[in-house]
Amino acid sequence: MKKSAFYLALLTFPVLFSCSQGGSENTSSADTDSLLSQQCFVAVDNEDTANLNIKTLSSGKVSGDLSINYKDKGKNDGQVVGKFKGDTLFVDYTFKIGTENKTIYKNPLAFLKKDGKLILGVGQIQTTLGRSFFVKGKPISFEKGRFTFAPVACKK
Repeated sequence: MKKSAFYLALLTFPVLFSCSQGGSENTSSADTDSLLSQQCFVAVDNEDTANLNIKTLSSGKVSGDLSINYKDKGKNDGQVVGKFKGDTLFVDYTFKIGTENKTIYKNPLAFLKKDGKLILGVGQIQTTLGRSFFVKGKPISFEKGRFTFAPVACKK
């Protein structure tokens, strides 16, 4: 009986320690992370439109909203979270399709920043253990992308 209590305590300690370590780290980084910029963009491709609003924090993290309205497919509406790597913004896009659909989707997106605009790229995506990401070693094409986001004034 004493051995099983010892092993239980031994197994529990690392879990408790790791939980307390992660919590204090997140709190301190959130306290020092300040808003650097807020930008809004609009893209039009024939009759399809997209709106992207992003906030960039001092840590380099980017978050915001992306809404894509496809004339024939309906509206994709959701949030983006990611980070710039050089001149490319990599984000995870968590969204719903239409107003009736309760299913939540999550896809990686890449935007090339060029001449003040953001160009949505097209790349090969794979899903492993329920997580989608761009395939390593496969290029992302910014020439094949449908949407080029031009800066606009943010609505208040």
